[in-house]
Amino acid sequence: MTFCCNGIGISTSRTIAIGQAHLLQHGEIAVTVVTIEAERIDEEIKRFRNAAQLAHQDLVEVLKQLPRDAPADIKDFIQTHLLMMQDQALTESVEEIIRKQHCNAEWALKLQRDALIQIFDEMEDAYLRTRKDDLDHVVNLVLKRLLNISDLNDSQFQDLIGKIVIAHDLSPADTILLRNHGIAAFVTESGSPMSHTAILARSMGIPAIVGAHNALKLFNHGETVVVDSHNGIVTASPDSKQLKQFRTIAKSEKGHDEQLRKLLLKPCISEDGKTFNLLANIEMTEDIDSAKANGADAIGLYRTEFLYMNRSSPPTEEEHLEAYTDIIQRLNGLPLTIRTLDLGADKTISNDPPVSANPALGLRAIRLCLREPDLFITQLRAILRASAIGPVRLMLPMLTHTHEVDQSLRIIRNIQQEMLVEGIPFDRNIQVGGMIEVPAAALSARAFANRLDFLSIGTNDLIQYTLAVDRMDDETSHLYEPLHPSVLKLIQLVINAGQQYNIPVSMCGEMAGDSRFAGLLAGLGLRDFSMQPNSLLMVRERLQNTHFSNLESQAAQLMRSFDEDDEPTQIEHLLNIIQ
Repeated sequence: MTFCCNGIGISTSRTIAIGQAHLLQHGEIAVTVVTIEAERIDEEIKRFRNAAQLAHQDLVEVLKQLPRDAPADIKDFIQTHLLMMQDQALTESVEEIIRKQHCNAEWALKLQRDALIQIFDEMEDAYLRTRKDDLDHVVNLVLKRLLNISDLNDSQFQDLIGKIVIAHDLSPADTILLRNHGIAAFVTESGSPMSHTAILARSMGIPAIVGAHNALKLFNHGETVVVDSHNGIVTASPDSKQLKQFRTIAKSEKGHDEQLRKLLLKPCISEDGKTFNLLANIEMTEDIDSAKANGADAIGLYRTEFLYMNRSSPPTEEEHLEAYTDIIQRLNGLPLTIRTLDLGADKTISNDPPVSANPALGLRAIRLCLREPDLFITQLRAILRASAIGPVRLMLPMLTHTHEVDQSLRIIRNIQQEMLVEGIPFDRNIQVGGMIEVPAAALSARAFANRLDFLSIGTNDLIQYTLAVDRMDDETSHLYEPLHPSVLKLIQLVINAGQQYNIPVSMCGEMAGDSRFAGLLAGLGLRDFSMQPNSLLMVRERLQNTHFSNLESQAAQLMRSFDEDDEPTQIEHLLNIIQ
């Protein structure tokens, strides 16, 4: 039996894992409402605080168990959960519900979790929406303490060496314990490729599949299972011929990572001399070590949204500057592109109720910043001040109209004039660029290229806006197709606009980090690829082993053919060429 789902292992050196299935049954935590008498309210709040403190200690113990060579991502994710446990939106709000509704702590915690998850669901950014998984993990830790339910522990993880763990969900803490017990891979029914558990799997080199609905029902405990995390396929009870093929693939991949490391000894140049720039996307300082280790030429996208999260008021100019300074100093001369705030007005900064029925199409990113100039100016001043410390570029997200660029540039110039008067140093030649994430902006790319110093194609949003598909929606995610002719035509328009106005064009969406697409994108004229750090080596390998002139002519021929045929067979033909 072969089962297709969302693979997350495209950036790990090992993509094939073979082992016996181990079904890990968590079970959903049932919570019921209990009325608490008025005189017992303080006692119930104390019970909640004790449970939260014990859950906090559980995570601290997980941190202590981390090996010294554990990737920085792992420690950071656990610390994120620790911070969430201390967040007033979770702790004080639960206590307030207990007081007002005279209900038990478990029920109050459930109500607050449901309210917060609704907020996450309304966020327009797909990555931030997946943070509701972290909220669930934190709440479940506290619920288990309240209900005296044993959490996963060493006794449940005995004899797991080489096993394929199949579970409904795994928290980052679970994932760490599983890795320490030598599992070969895991498959979860829930989750997305951008969840913290998925990111951890990539970081630790564990082949994994997420979002495999009903996996616990489809696989049997103890049967042989093959996980192909590159293609998102799980095969149960393979025959001898299939098993031999999978083992051959696994053996050939075993030493691949070592071979990839050798690529760092030379620049990313194609066989016929075309140079490419490989950049990294980061959002935490810990990502910098990975970016450097994987040979990033610069940071093509620094997401600043987390500076605004889990707080009641926006960060100050000094808080912005402190964060940017830390990044710049760690980069030690590598250029940094800072993206301005890309959140919406959906309770991420204030406690006001959402104002838009569809935040993805509402007041977000540059629209929000121009609507709230004080918010925008605070960040712009900090970015300009940071530009005096090291090489910095400024990037505006989700542009739709040229007047958004014109208005933003006027604000930036006014700030620069003020800083000159104040004697505050900044890079007077700082480059200002924009993200092309909306079809309207791609169609008007020349107008944007005429106003800005560089463009960056955000394919995650560009694809879903073009195809009207939410890639996080399990019901329609199969329609999310980066190689759709309309998407490729929009990408080509942006690249051509950059060439016409002689400005750099990069791509910072997930498409840029998928080595399967690197040849086609290079053929279309893309020179700057910005991606998650652990994808850099795979893309580098693909580009260094290409003959650019061939790719250019093949891409041109394929784009012309789309005018006559955009059927799925054409997509398959395209994939065969760019492999």
